[in-house]
Amino acid sequence: MNYFSVNDVDDPNKWIDEALALKNELELKGPKSKTGKSICLLFFNSSLRTRLSMQKAAFNLGVESFVFNVGSDGWQLEFGDGTMMNGNTSEHIIEAAGVLSSYFDAIGVRAFPSLTSREDDYSEKILSQFIKHCSIPVINMESATLHPLQSFADVITIKELFPSKKPKVVVSWAPHPKALPQAVTNSFMQWAGKMDYDLVITHPKGYELAPEFMANATLEYDQDKALANADIVYVKNWSSYKDYGRILSQDESWTITNAKMNLTNNGKFMHCLPVRRNVIVADEVLDSESSVVIHQAGNRVTAANLVIQKLIG
Repeated sequence: MNYFSVNDVDDPNKWIDEALALKNELELKGPKSKTGKSICLLFFNSSLRTRLSMQKAAFNLGVESFVFNVGSDGWQLEFGDGTMMNGNTSEHIIEAAGVLSSYFDAIGVRAFPSLTSREDDYSEKILSQFIKHCSIPVINMESATLHPLQSFADVITIKELFPSKKPKVVVSWAPHPKALPQAVTNSFMQWAGKMDYDLVITHPKGYELAPEFMANATLEYDQDKALANADIVYVKNWSSYKDYGRILSQDESWTITNAKMNLTNNGKFMHCLPVRRNVIVADEVLDSESSVVIHQAGNRVTAANLVIQKLIG
């Protein structure tokens, strides 16, 4: 079993319940004793929450974690099949995956997109090759198109906030000075499509996601209209999928302010972090009681706890 996306989850709602039960158990009893099992966390890109939440979850479960920064610590890997390796790459994924599989019980991989070739990014070249060549479970710690650990934490948070209500969840684009991937938004939409939400996504024209991630969501180009009576406002920037990797707008009117939140049903503000203050969201919102970003980030450990337990046992 691997954990690449929600499609690897047999029953998403059951996983949420199990994650919360495990969270309560660990809070009550503390970390589990050492199991003798281990996990390798491979980072092609930088991280704060993913790295530390995975390490904390491994600690909680008595699993030893080993962090490896591929770019600075390892050989440059070759991912192509049938490649003559007479260039800059020194080790092929076939051997690297085989070695890692012999050392560990599971592996986590974090590898961002290039945002230059949609075909390459959406083929998930790096993650797919690890899954193909590893004989141990592979965990997606954010790939070119998906971030399922973040999304699992998100839906856990929403369940805690609204345990018995069908919430209106609005996913809103907001401006950002850099071109960012669609991974967090894709993954959240994919997970949210499995939940009993009134799901709305709002963004300027040109920022439509790949159709397969829209699920049962309503698309609304008018942000104010979308935010009306929202229970959850999940805000994220992403670059264009159609004009791949491009910034089409930096419209400051999409920044989340108190005026925007006042349109909601006493809505809660969510963001995956890190967040650009007064670009994505105003201080007045981020520092208010409506913000649940720290609660949400805390559930990154809750999500990782269950994923590691499911895959390693």
